[in-house]
Amino acid sequence: MKQVIKFEISRELGGRFLKLSAYTILSNLMVPLAGVLDVAFLGHLPEIRHLAGVALATVIFNFIYWSFGFLRMSTTGLVAQAAGRGDGEEVWRVGLRALGLGMGIGLILLLLHPLLREVGFALLSGTDEVKAAGRDYFNARIWGAPAYLLSLGILGWFLGREQGRVVLILSLVGNLSNGVLNYIGVVVLGWGSWGAGLATAGSEYLTVLTGLGYWVAQEGIPGKRLWGSLWNTKALGALFALNGDIAVRTFALVLSFALFTHFSSGMGVEILAANTVLLQVLTLAAYVVDGFAFATESLAGFYHGRKQNGDVAGAVGQLGAVLGLAGGLSLVSGLGIAGVFTGFSGSLFGLITSQGLVLEQIERYTGWLMPVLGLGSLAFVLDGYFLGLTEGGTLRWASLFSTTVGFLPVGLWAWVSRDPQRLWLAMVCFMLARVIGLGSQVPRTLSLVVCKTGHDVSSPHLDAQPEKAE
Repeated sequence: MKQVIKFEISRELGGRFLKLSAYTILSNLMVPLAGVLDVAFLGHLPEIRHLAGVALATVIFNFIYWSFGFLRMSTTGLVAQAAGRGDGEEVWRVGLRALGLGMGIGLILLLLHPLLREVGFALLSGTDEVKAAGRDYFNARIWGAPAYLLSLGILGWFLGREQGRVVLILSLVGNLSNGVLNYIGVVVLGWGSWGAGLATAGSEYLTVLTGLGYWVAQEGIPGKRLWGSLWNTKALGALFALNGDIAVRTFALVLSFALFTHFSSGMGVEILAANTVLLQVLTLAAYVVDGFAFATESLAGFYHGRKQNGDVAGAVGQLGAVLGLAGGLSLVSGLGIAGVFTGFSGSLFGLITSQGLVLEQIERYTGWLMPVLGLGSLAFVLDGYFLGLTEGGTLRWASLFSTTVGFLPVGLWAWVSRDPQRLWLAMVCFMLARVIGLGSQVPRTLSLVVCKTGHDVSSPHLDAQPEKAE
């Protein structure tokens, strides 16, 4: 008899999804607030070099820290899957491995920071005074590298446990403490850019200490038996492979946006400025849509773990329901934001820039926001879905496909012809390719086929049952 799969969105599933989405969206919206506070304090200093120097140094930190975003992504999916299987010890192991990896990378960054600093500022343009202020900020903030990388693992662990409230609390602690410490270091003590860097590093350590405090309060201290199986070589090899796939995926996506900006710069200052402003709308939408993507990642991982544990039909039904709910809400949000900025472009974009020529260019291209954000919202959710399933290979392949096949051909055509409309068409093709590349793999993940051990053949359990420690 053929088994029927029901993709029903139950009240319990809907509640879990909406609660986790709300917490993560609020947490995401705290990010630009911290940037505004930094700019506000430094922007009121007599010497503008501090603000400009911090802007340069922030480019370097964004590039370095972005490179290790896989620590958060892989941890969420693996923890959620372990929770779905009811494997409490594996939940601990994944978290501890993430902390160990984060601490190791953080210490390496500290050792290499003189080289990173000099190479970074050599590639950036600025006056000697501006670069000197930027180096002061870099020299202070870099000491927070271990804390920042530890926080990625901690955030991933709590997201995998669907504890969005803790994630929001950690975001509040980090951003509010950053604001207070910035006021003390910049305004009260007059330490300029060095004080701003020290404030950011301090807030990162406060965030980590708060996260570890919640972790220990909830889970206690792991026993000796758990430590004995922590550094399983097979699990570590699979973990590094997964993180490598996610790193390639992220690099390909960021490369597309970097090329979009680079191609824009060759079309004139007004086009570059207009496209930069329009990209801010994409960033704003990402803060909202990412909340749905994070919730998708957590719940998809949980139900994938249930599927691995033998609850195949029920888990597959819930996976489909999660994807449908997330896709619908994300699409409505993305199109809604695009509609608002398209319908009220004059007044809204006028708040960002008063340059008449730039506003004229923006008016010509706001129509592209609808397809870019519509397709982009679905791509974000599909990203979260496959991150929850820890299908690194799928994510890597889809991102390379979307960059090389979706964006590059049309983008190069736009650059050669100096046509901004074609450049936005390239962005639409990029988003469409992401949706096609990832969406084409969804039916396979909703298969009822499992291997004899009970693990889904499409995404083997990363850590085969570890040997019991003596």
